[in-house]
Amino acid sequence: MQIKYVVSSMIFWWRENHLSLEQECQFLKSHGFGIELWPNIKGQDECRYERRNWPRLMAATEDMLVSMRSAEGYNGPLSLEKWAEQIECAKVLNANIVTDLRSLGTSPDCEDFGFASQIIDLAKQFDVKLCLETGKLQDVMKVAGKFDSLWYCLDTGFANLDNENSFRDYVHQLAPKIVHLHLTDNYGWIHDHQPPGLKGGINKSDWRYLLEELQKYDNEIIGSLEMCPSMPSVMLRQATEFLFGELNWPGEPQKQLHHDFAGYNPN
Repeated sequence: MQIKYVVSSMIFWWRENHLSLEQECQFLKSHGFGIELWPNIKGQDECRYERRNWPRLMAATEDMLVSMRSAEGYNGPLSLEKWAEQIECAKVLNANIVTDLRSLGTSPDCEDFGFASQIIDLAKQFDVKLCLETGKLQDVMKVAGKFDSLWYCLDTGFANLDNENSFRDYVHQLAPKIVHLHLTDNYGWIHDHQPPGLKGGINKSDWRYLLEELQKYDNEIIGSLEMCPSMPSVMLRQATEFLFGELNWPGEPQKQLHHDFAGYNPN
């Protein structure tokens, strides 16, 4: 098993002053990381993977490891033509593509996999690894089992939220074909893409189990740190856990019922 690391460009979302693509890449490169590109900048519709953008992508990511999150259409999956364009873009950037069932235009209950088959065949033709991102365990295994050239992207945060299957169930079942990881954490109730290693998040023993299982197979893996910028709720949680949990300061404020669903969207 070989593993190299990238950082998802979602780490730059929700900033008041957006960095340019070139600045984002230079920042990550200076820290020794590659980049996992998202198809759009938050709040904008233009897809980065369109052919006219390739020269800029190539220049910005020169000498970097690159992976790509697949784009989606407005009312469903992309057309086959647009899928072909982003697969060619991945070939130019030497990138994996991480996708999901919706983007492939299919579902576990689907009886016609013709559209998904065409996409998967295109990726195989261009020697681009297409990685199906973690959804419900049985769902992704049912679809991926139909295609030998379809790989897995294990999202550790999602695997920590399933009430029917354990984190280790996901790891054990998917490990032979995992070539991409979304390394993220949560407290077990919201997929809020926090950094790995939360106190009260995914157990250290489960992180160790993940690595041990991956080491059984000879896969070249990209580990992507998939984290959202620290939001007010995250900062409050970190501060209160330290002050009232570790230092035992008095007067801890009491949360209201359903506080976890009171989100903050800085548009």
